[in-house]
Amino acid sequence: MTKRTINIILISIGTIGFISIFWWLNADPTKDFTVNLEGADNRGKGVPPQDVTIGEHFEQLASDYEVLEETWTNFRGADYDNISKSPVKLVESFGAEGPKILWSKTLGEGHSGAAIYKGLAYVLDYDEEERADILRCFSVVTGEEQWRRGYDVAIKRNHGMSRTIPAVTEDYIVTIGPKCHVMCLDRETGDFRWGLDVVKEYQNEIPFWYTGQCPIIDNGVAIIATGGSKMMVAIDCETGEKLWETPNPEGWKMSHSSVIPYTFGGRKMYVYSAIGGLLGVAADGPDAGQILWETSQWNHSVVAPSPVCMPDGKIFMTAGYGAGSMMVQLSESNGAFSAEPLYEYAPKDGLACEQQTPILWNGYLFGIVPKDGGANRNQLICVNPNDTRNVVWTSGKETRFGLGPYFIADNKMFILSDDGTLTIARPSTEKYIQLEQVKVIEDGHDAWAPFALADGYLLLRDAKTMICIDLNVNG
Repeated sequence: MTKRTINIILISIGTIGFISIFWWLNADPTKDFTVNLEGADNRGKGVPPQDVTIGEHFEQLASDYEVLEETWTNFRGADYDNISKSPVKLVESFGAEGPKILWSKTLGEGHSGAAIYKGLAYVLDYDEEERADILRCFSVVTGEEQWRRGYDVAIKRNHGMSRTIPAVTEDYIVTIGPKCHVMCLDRETGDFRWGLDVVKEYQNEIPFWYTGQCPIIDNGVAIIATGGSKMMVAIDCETGEKLWETPNPEGWKMSHSSVIPYTFGGRKMYVYSAIGGLLGVAADGPDAGQILWETSQWNHSVVAPSPVCMPDGKIFMTAGYGAGSMMVQLSESNGAFSAEPLYEYAPKDGLACEQQTPILWNGYLFGIVPKDGGANRNQLICVNPNDTRNVVWTSGKETRFGLGPYFIADNKMFILSDDGTLTIARPSTEKYIQLEQVKVIEDGHDAWAPFALADGYLLLRDAKTMICIDLNVNG
């Protein structure tokens, strides 16, 4: 290559570089941008929610079922503690024949558990083919579907879709769907009473992975933690009238946690762990619906377990994704309340749970530690509430569980692993005592929905299948 040729190449490169730098300095990379207006990200105001006609579809399928005596009326049972008070005697092992599975039903992908009322089971399902939230009513004993009521709503699979449990009474059923649609029906017939589109009414944000909050009915009144323009709302189940709305000046958001009724210091209140903080709302009296106390020191972006409220005013809070746990002390003086954190720690340093709510039994707390819980990861552990960082016992490194449910009935603890393996243990404040372990859902996965039990019939599910097991000793 000649010297002249080299000079031409260098001059050409220099010219191209000069032109490029000139263009780069004078170009406007934002000329095609639009202003990021509030609501343009599908959150809050600015984008209208999907137009949904709540309760529009109904289908009667059967009318005969065996009436039973007992109920499991809502998330974690009538007392919100996941402890059955039934006198029915349950098996502690299944023997050579295995568990007595009465029926199995295929559901839309999700984690919705059942509520039970005197022989009828209610499950909020999502029908992917019809693209609709559907409340399905089954016979507990036979599994025969009695009726279904629902509404069209577009939902994409996101680690499942439905994930809440209905609240039921003698007269009413209240559900809340994945996109925050609340529906109230007549319990027995499925007749529509009223609906509430929480996003449209309160401009709230739908939580990650859809709504996880389970509604409650308290003395004929539905209680929903809305987030958005209001924090909480009470609705008369008979009329649909809003009885009160709780202000939300800090703009706290709806979490996956559920509202827990609690009486302390002479006041009944509703305790809720929002995205933003923990608070207690007056449940009755002239100030019903007003915030009695709050603290922003418990504030995490993903909260699924509900508050565990103890008789002495301690409130145990826990969450996954590295959040760990906090113990809060609630105090009352002359009718005024305050909440002060006692201690907080990482998941590896004590009791912490990612999805299920710990159980308070005989003065001790029981729960399954998340996968980021260090040496105790995925183990069932027992702690003393005086200091939940001190572990009394663990199930051991050879006995680990996942994100599935656990509850206590007939002095037995039932635990469901992610793959559909059911474990029966003896609840104890001294050591882990395992009685039985058997696979109850073949090819099970993501078996996370809470249990429901009535008259010795246990309803449980994985992501796509619900089964009923007869646990009666003489079943």
